[in-house]
Amino acid sequence: MYLFEFLDGGVLDLAWWQVVLATLLMTHVTIAGVTIFLHRSQAHRGLDLHPLPSHFFRVWLWLTTGMQTKEWVSIHRKHHAKCETPDDPHSPQTRGLKKVLWEGAELYKAEADNKETLAKYGHGTPNDWLERNLYSRFTWHGCGIMVGLDLVLFGWSGLAVWGVQMMWIPFFAAGVINGIGHFWGYRNFDSADASTNISPWGILIGGEELHNNHHTFPTSAKLSAKWYEFDIGWMYIRLMEMVGLAKVLRVAPVPKKLGTPKQRVDGETLQAVIAYRYDLLARYSRDLRRAYSEELAKMRLSTDDQQRFAALRRWLRKGDVSMLPAAQQQTFRDVLTQSRMLSTMVEMRTELLATWDRTGVSREQMLEHLQDWIARAEASGIAALQNAALRIRSYAPTTHSHGTA
Repeated sequence: MYLFEFLDGGVLDLAWWQVVLATLLMTHVTIAGVTIFLHRSQAHRGLDLHPLPSHFFRVWLWLTTGMQTKEWVSIHRKHHAKCETPDDPHSPQTRGLKKVLWEGAELYKAEADNKETLAKYGHGTPNDWLERNLYSRFTWHGCGIMVGLDLVLFGWSGLAVWGVQMMWIPFFAAGVINGIGHFWGYRNFDSADASTNISPWGILIGGEELHNNHHTFPTSAKLSAKWYEFDIGWMYIRLMEMVGLAKVLRVAPVPKKLGTPKQRVDGETLQAVIAYRYDLLARYSRDLRRAYSEELAKMRLSTDDQQRFAALRRWLRKGDVSMLPAAQQQTFRDVLTQSRMLSTMVEMRTELLATWDRTGVSREQMLEHLQDWIARAEASGIAALQNAALRIRSYAPTTHSHGTA
């Protein structure tokens, strides 16, 4: 009888709204553990954590998720290595958004059983006595302890608290980030995958909402890139760094301001272009979309062609026309045959990529290629190309206190 009375409200005996607030606080700690410890520190080495927060996150994640560090890191690293291909463990581009959004946890478990993935991508993760004899050996026991703690703290409502804790990461991390974060949203950078920023305010999922930023600069400890973006995970990292509990190793090289255009492009300009290439390509893509709309307005098209060509705008936001679906490739080729300007811009984008994509090329050859590209862009008579050339001449050398991603 006493036990049932005790479980009515638990030790804390909170009001319902206080239970909700406590639940959100605990799930937020779990999100912080995933983004700071598992993701930015372990998977990408963007920062080093002091043993105190590092082990706190290991214990907390064992209690609230049952996930093993090596499994999570291995699957995430494979996702980056095989992004948007059939070997990607959870790409909505190959598996469908519905599958990843609602069955992300199942996809995670299936890949966690792949020993080859763990062996190839799991290097450098904790392998101490506690990992071998507790966290990896008794994977579900932590969650079992957590349900007991929730019952003691919150009474019978602790079962609901525990249920929310257990579904938080499978839905938001495995489903929303891996699904929506590769399907819908806005893009700051022209990365070579379908990653998007879900929201400019990274609060609910610890900053992971800024997924396009992350895929562009995966080793950066900071996920925000624009002045209007907020990464709460980065705020926590900076606070920990201030008290000696973390050390940031790398941040993304995002240009702060442009310098005076150089008359002659030199090695420093080449270095800046390579560092800021994603910013350059993103602006190029916006100019391409704008030019595309202007060219369509000039063409005398049938109603069917207007609809067919207009449908390309959604795909052109990705910048890289090679990523167009097969059904849209012919439509785009039809547009290019009717517009010399668009055809030139697409060709020049491919040539610009060759500045840093070619292997076995000396720095002198890269610089010569860039100088030639700028000269042709400026002589093209196309405003978008001339603007790109001016921006390249104006990039200032990179200067960062934490290194670059």
